[in-house]
Amino acid sequence: MYDERLPGLRRRGFLAATGAASLGALALAGCAGSDDAGTDKKSKGDGAPRRGGRLRAAFAGGGAGETLDPHKASLFADAARAKALYDKLADYGADLSAQPRLAEKWEPNASLDRWQVTLREATFHDGRPVTAADVLHSYRRIADPRQAFRAKASLEPIDLDASRATGKRGIEFVLKRPTAEFPNVLAAFGAYIIPEGASDFDRKPIGSGPFRFASFTPGRSASFRRFDDYWEGAPHLDELEFVVANEESARVNALLGGQVEYAHELDPTTARAHEGKGRIEIVRLRNSAMQAFCMKTDRPPFDDPSVRQAFFLIADRRELVDGALSGAGVIGNDLFGKGYEYYADGLPQREQDLDRARALLKRAGAEKLTVTLDTSSVAAGFTEAAGIFRDQAAKAGVTVNVRMGSKDSYWADILDNGTLCCYRSGAMPIESHISQRLLTDSTTNATKWKHKDFDALYQQAQSTRDATDRAAVYGRMQRRLYTEGGFLIWGFADWIIGTSKTVKGVVAEAPANTLDWARFDKVWLA
Repeated sequence: MYDERLPGLRRRGFLAATGAASLGALALAGCAGSDDAGTDKKSKGDGAPRRGGRLRAAFAGGGAGETLDPHKASLFADAARAKALYDKLADYGADLSAQPRLAEKWEPNASLDRWQVTLREATFHDGRPVTAADVLHSYRRIADPRQAFRAKASLEPIDLDASRATGKRGIEFVLKRPTAEFPNVLAAFGAYIIPEGASDFDRKPIGSGPFRFASFTPGRSASFRRFDDYWEGAPHLDELEFVVANEESARVNALLGGQVEYAHELDPTTARAHEGKGRIEIVRLRNSAMQAFCMKTDRPPFDDPSVRQAFFLIADRRELVDGALSGAGVIGNDLFGKGYEYYADGLPQREQDLDRARALLKRAGAEKLTVTLDTSSVAAGFTEAAGIFRDQAAKAGVTVNVRMGSKDSYWADILDNGTLCCYRSGAMPIESHISQRLLTDSTTNATKWKHKDFDALYQQAQSTRDATDRAAVYGRMQRRLYTEGGFLIWGFADWIIGTSKTVKGVVAEAPANTLDWARFDKVWLA
C-alpha cells in the first residue's frame, strides 16, 4: 500500500510521455508466438524464476485525476497498470512487429479489407471467458464519437457496424478500406479488451491480464495480486504495487532506501552515478524516446515553411543530445522511428547551418523573430533542451523566450496552445505515429499538420499489399516531413530504469511501450 514514510511520493504525479504511446518490422499476419517474450530473452543470466513476494514500482503519475480505465491510458504509469490488469489482441515486439496476444492468429482476405481474427482461450478475472462479443464491445466503446479515448484514431479503419462475431472466439473485422498493417490496429496503445458491460473501472476493474485488482488510490498507489488462471501462465510475483513518485529524486531515493524495488524513468546523470556501483541495477532501453521540438504549422510564425526549415538548421543535435540527455541517446534527423521499418535512413543527416537559417528567416521576413518555447520539468531533459536551443537560436538572430509549464497539465496544455514546445514520444510503428499525429483527423496532432494529399498517401500505403511498394510510399511521406514538417526531432533517448539487486527477469532490449517493457508478470524477486 501507499507508504506515508515516502514524502517524495505524496506529491501529485506528473504527466509522462505521449504515445504510446507506444514501433519496426510489421507483421502482415500473426506468426511469432508470445513465448518469444519469455524468460529465454531475459538479461544477465538471472537464473531460474522464483515464485512469491511483492514488488513495488515507482512511476510518475497523473495526479488525483488518475483512473484505471484502460481506454483512458495516456501516461507510462497508466500503460503499466493497464497491461497488468488487461490484455490487447496484439502488442509490439522489440522489433516493433505486431505479436499475437489475446488474438491467437489473424488472416486477411485478398483485398486487405476483411481480416479474420481468432481469439485464444483466455478468461477474465471473474472466470468468464474472453469472447468475440467482449472484443467488439471494447472497440465500439473506444470508437464512441462522444469520447476521446487514446486508441480511437487507431481503430478508425474498422467499420464496427459491419464487423461481426463468427463464433465465440472468431471475429470478422470489416475495414473501411484496404489496410495492410491491420495488426498494428490490434496492438494500438490503449486498445485493451474489457468485459462486455464493464463500468466500475476504479473500484472493481476486471480484465484478463496477469494481475487482478486489489486497491487503488488515484495519485498515490494501486495494488494488484497474481491471477493464477492467466492464459500465459501465472506471474512469479504474489503482489504488484504501483506507487506514484512525482520527482525523479523521489523515485531514486525510494529505490536506494529499499522502499521500492523498481524505479521508472531515471535521468542519465543518475544512471551514470550509480551504474556498476553495486547498490542498484541500471537498465537502459535503447532508442526508446523520441526527443523533439514541436512547431505548430497552422499559426505564425510556423505556418511559413521557410521558418520551419530555418529552425531545422538552427538545431545542433549533437549539443542537444550531449547536454540535455547527458549523451544517453543518438541524434535525430527530424523523422520519427530511427531504426524502425520504413524509416527513411537514406536522407542526409541534417547539420546546423546558421547562415542558411538566417537566409531563410530573411526570405520569410522574420530576421528578428521572437518566439515562446513551452517546456516543463515534466520529462527528463526538457528544461535543459529548451535552454540549449534558446542559445543556439540566438546565434541565428532569433529570440527564444522559455516558458515553464505545469507538470500536471503540460501535455494537455501544449496540444492546442502555444506555437513551439518541447515534445517526446515513446516507441510505436512509424505507421502508428503517422495515423495518430499527422493526419487531418488525428486526435493528438500536436504540430497541426493537416494536408489532404498527405492523408491520401497514407491511405495509399495502407492499401498496398507489397511491402517494398508500401515502403516507397512511406518514403515519399517522410521526405515531405523532412522538408517541411512540424517536428524538429533532434534525438532518440535511452529509457533508463533502476531496480534493486533482487529484481530479476527485466528485459533490456525492449523499448518503452513495447510488450516486454514493464512486463511485471515475467519479473521475479531473488
